[in-house]
Amino acid sequence: MNLIDHDAKPEKQSGRSSPAKAWLRALELTGPIAKDPSRVLPMVIDDLREEFGESIALLSDQKQLTFSALAQRMNQYARWTLTQGLAKGQVVCLLMPNRPEYFAIWLGITRAGVVVSLLNSNLAGASLAHCINIVKPQHIIIASELMEAFVSARPHIAFDCKVWSFGDHGGEYQRIDDAVNRCSGEKITSSELPPLTIEDSALYIYTSGTTGLPKAAKVSHYRLMTWSYWFAGMMDTQSNDRMYNCLPMYHSIGGVAAIGAVLVKGGSVVIREKLSVRQFWDDITRFDCTLFQYIGELCRYLVKAPPNPLETKHRIRLCCGNGLRPDIWNNFKSRFRIPEILEFYAATEANISLFNCEGKPGAIGRIPAFLAHRFPIALVKFDAEQEKPFRNEQGLCVRCDTKEVGEAIGKIPDDLANLGGRFEGYTSKEESEKKILHNVFKQGDAWYRTGDLMRKDEGGYFYFVDRIGDTFRWKGENVATSEVAEAIAVFPDVVEANVYGIVVPGADGRAGMAALVVHDGFNIEKFREHLVKNLPPYARPVFVRICVQFETTTTFKYPKGRLVRDGYDPKATTDRILLNDSKKQAFIEVDNVLYDRIQTGRQIV
Repeated sequence: MNLIDHDAKPEKQSGRSSPAKAWLRALELTGPIAKDPSRVLPMVIDDLREEFGESIALLSDQKQLTFSALAQRMNQYARWTLTQGLAKGQVVCLLMPNRPEYFAIWLGITRAGVVVSLLNSNLAGASLAHCINIVKPQHIIIASELMEAFVSARPHIAFDCKVWSFGDHGGEYQRIDDAVNRCSGEKITSSELPPLTIEDSALYIYTSGTTGLPKAAKVSHYRLMTWSYWFAGMMDTQSNDRMYNCLPMYHSIGGVAAIGAVLVKGGSVVIREKLSVRQFWDDITRFDCTLFQYIGELCRYLVKAPPNPLETKHRIRLCCGNGLRPDIWNNFKSRFRIPEILEFYAATEANISLFNCEGKPGAIGRIPAFLAHRFPIALVKFDAEQEKPFRNEQGLCVRCDTKEVGEAIGKIPDDLANLGGRFEGYTSKEESEKKILHNVFKQGDAWYRTGDLMRKDEGGYFYFVDRIGDTFRWKGENVATSEVAEAIAVFPDVVEANVYGIVVPGADGRAGMAALVVHDGFNIEKFREHLVKNLPPYARPVFVRICVQFETTTTFKYPKGRLVRDGYDPKATTDRILLNDSKKQAFIEVDNVLYDRIQTGRQIV
């Protein structure tokens, strides 16, 4: 397979464009969406076939699809959906690793008015069954290599549904790829399909489940169009761009925004099944990519990795993502010679987003003054002990001052015609209502709760501080776990750091604990000196746990539940646990004797 077509992909001149132009491009590209409510993303892909034909749209090591082939495959899945008698609004679950076919499947099924539920390909057993049960599908499509995971979930699934296998070794189930191959790939006409508008549901995309069981967020055709064209404007994507995407396709960024933003302008997307730090720069150069999408800790993994001779021999002009922390921003940009970083803040179900078009290190974005009326966002004072926004004597929320930490909220418009400001919610009405804050600045108004603590500087830039529930109080002070983790992570021998609060008998609040993955040369005495130098006394971890490795979600977040449950009990783990003893001014080993002393109050922490 010829992976690089230099004639079709001429080199694009790099260079940062005006931030104002980026916002204007995004507005110009998304403006027409509401004016043509019957035009949805699958129709865009069909039209792109006419313009870009045999140009590559999606490719991987195993397969490539031109724009013509993608449109044809999409239409085959749309016709397959019709043959199954599925009605508009019914659900098909998709359980499949990243691959070009993945995009074609949900494009085709949603074109027929059916909602596709994008299942996390890492789940199994009861967790997978939970995600299936809450959307009540009529059909499930399962890649044959994930059939074992589905079999483990089957006893927990609460109802009957038709199961299809994609690929060999599907066991008892009929192969959907065989059935789809018998369907026509010709352009599908509106007369064949149920009426469809941008307000109809297209996908269910799940929250990560870091704070409880995953919830299925509703994603309309409007959001798919907006994400694709907004990011196309922000990144100024062109037909000579090639995006590298190793993020999971069952999430909104890896599955929609990173792909749609490039395809709608005629570019191509390289799809890798999952991140490989060792092969990252090899892939970037081998596929001749000009863009890549990052999320969470991906950039930190790359910075911590040994040098790669290809890490600066690339044509990357921009990388786009969220979660690039300030402690590694400059190192990441300079080491890998990244011309432009587009950091943003968003969430699948959120009605707000922020973009850092200026490349200001550490900032997650801002709203230009000329757009403040269109994208109302506020920070409100937050009561960390009650884990809810503070209310004044009138029962209303209070806006934060500059640099003051508060919860970010987004205005839900009274005008139902305002599609952009809507909160589409989850399949569960109860969970949806938990995310809405009522009577915020006046009686009767409603705002979406992000669940994120932020602060804003004098220039209007927002900075992420912590997730609600992660921030805790110790010695009368609020401790933001993300800020403590950043201070720890710059210590040379720390590979990864996960910070959380734990309950200690007899102590008010929660004591800070840091789980660390470290290099062999890690020196606990020098580490303590680093903590004293870089953190105030109340923010320094009381306990340290030395781990071999961390479990992470597929978006590189650290679930803290098990760590919190284990606490500092040496019997709960084989990891080494240390107490930061304030009297001895040193870390000491927590054994069963010391643990009992802490539990009974004979050892003060």
